[in-house]
Amino acid sequence: MIAILSLTVLGAILGIILGIANRLLKVESNPLEEELLVLLPGSNCGQCGFAGCAAAAAAIATAASPSCCPSEGKALASCCPPGGKRLATTLAARLGITLDLAGVADDTPKIAVVVEELCIGCCRCSKVCPTDAILGASRQIHNVLREACTGCENCVDSCPTEALAMRPVLITLQHWVMPRPLAA
Repeated sequence: MIAILSLTVLGAILGIILGIANRLLKVESNPLEEELLVLLPGSNCGQCGFAGCAAAAAAIATAASPSCCPSEGKALASCCPPGGKRLATTLAARLGITLDLAGVADDTPKIAVVVEELCIGCCRCSKVCPTDAILGASRQIHNVLREACTGCENCVDSCPTEALAMRPVLITLQHWVMPRPLAA
């Protein structure tokens, strides 16, 4: 009975200490970063040069802030390749800035495909895939999970036999999305 009572008292005391520490050591976040993070695709592919969409949102918010330091990481609103021109215009409208979209490519979504005749099973592609979309063992033919592939092209660059290629996602009944109507 003494052990149960002592653990209950210890748990209550530590819970109170954690509650006080939560209030005293709270880190305020930038609400603009949170809004931008919601707009980004959330694939965390790293094509923008940042370690995920949260870091990219922080860099875009830093670039939009007039009081940012030159040493902090900055990014343009057009830094997300998977988002394309639509995301860049949405981010620019949210930030209230003008943006040159001449350098932004608006490709169709692509996924990686393994050419089985060329795959030697070296596992280099599966090691660099940020979403673990590539399945396969050493000296076995690999395969790509369509639902998990974000189209980051990291695997294509790491394959020594060029067995991986990026192919456009075929529009089927399962993938079809009705386009938004044009404003009149």
